Amino acid sequence: MKLYQLKSKQYLPISQSEAWQFLSNPANLKVITPEHMGFDILDGADRKMFPGQIIQYIVKPFPGYSTKWVTEITHVQAGSYFVDEQRFGPYKLWHHKHFISVIPGGVLMEDIIDYKLPFGILGRMSHPFLVKKQLKQIFMHREQKLTSLFGSMLDKQNTVEFKCI
Repeated sequence: MKLYQLKSKQYLPISQSEAWQFLSNPANLKVITPEHMGFDILDGADRKMFPGQIIQYIVKPFPGYSTKWVTEITHVQAGSYFVDEQRFGPYKLWHHKHFISVIPGGVLMEDIIDYKLPFGILGRMSHPFLVKKQLKQIFMHREQKLTSLFGSMLDKQNTVEFKCI
């Protein structure tokens, strides 16, 4: 079974506090998710983020198909990072680390996602043209949305990278 990894880096000209306030609010995930994904939070986003928090969503990754996604916030270091892990949902494994680092002129927001696909060889075959493509589109949308909300750092290049571990 293959383990895939997505790494995304985005530079924002805002304070660490402002970045944390926005990114650690589970309700803002809907703000930065493409509308066509039909993303809705069902439960668990009504409190400030804490370890052990369970958040339930509905997401429509493909036309005509919706699924429930349940994540747990497993680690929180206020202002610096948090980790969410899928408990139930479309992936065999989903471990998502969110980091916020202070840099000159703003912050570096870094996401590292380790994930495994279900369905064995069929899942692996779908990765390049379906899963990877969709994840890249989601993170490019997030980059555009965060840039429209907070601006950009023109001297820094945002990136989205994939690899198979």
